[in-house]
Amino acid sequence: MHDLIHWQPNAAAPAIAPGGLHLWHLSTDARGDDPDSCLALLGERQRRRALGLTHAGFRERYIRAQAGLRRVLGLYLDIPPRAVGFTYGPAGKPAVAQALGALEFNLTTTGDLALIAISRGGEVGIDCEWLRPRRDLVAIARRVFTADEVATLLAAPEAARLDYFYHAWTALEADAKADGRGLFRSRAPAASPPQIRHCIPAPGHIAAVARAQLPPREEWLTLDLLPLGADALP
Repeated sequence: MHDLIHWQPNAAAPAIAPGGLHLWHLSTDARGDDPDSCLALLGERQRRRALGLTHAGFRERYIRAQAGLRRVLGLYLDIPPRAVGFTYGPAGKPAVAQALGALEFNLTTTGDLALIAISRGGEVGIDCEWLRPRRDLVAIARRVFTADEVATLLAAPEAARLDYFYHAWTALEADAKADGRGLFRSRAPAASPPQIRHCIPAPGHIAAVARAQLPPREEWLTLDLLPLGADALP
């Protein structure tokens, strides 16, 4: 049984000690910030991608998530959101240019929510999924899960398969995002798999966090990003 996270509304970045892990939550639907205000916070690369999305709902969710990411990172770096710079790994994983590896992060979005993991204990990956029914979950599992995971899925009662599928899927995604190799690339031969822990960020969802070493769940700081205008950010 996984914990349902209780988010603490916040507009400032608490100090993060070495080995610390902070999770931030924000809404990307109409409950979130005004998309035009958020668009003004984005960098040129993000703006181009946003304006290239033709579906209004997808575009607004993307804009809110990326603006929220910049706001959170700006809090830790003590710079305006628009000033946050990114570098990108071989498979496209972003890193904060100003942090020089001291501050790691990862973003996941699903449906109407986004989660941001902030780490000072090495590379971090996070994935969250909305537990929506799928008729193709066994076919997907056969393509990407291990043989043991597929066998466990097939042996599970029908009513439990959906939960097991998303438990395994989020672990797989968080693992691949932690080192930035991408979902369908093999781990480096000398690399060890990360620790993975699950939680429930909202009813009907499951999330997984991956890092080489994770603090106990009770030491995670879980924060809800306050709306624009509720803090001192431009």
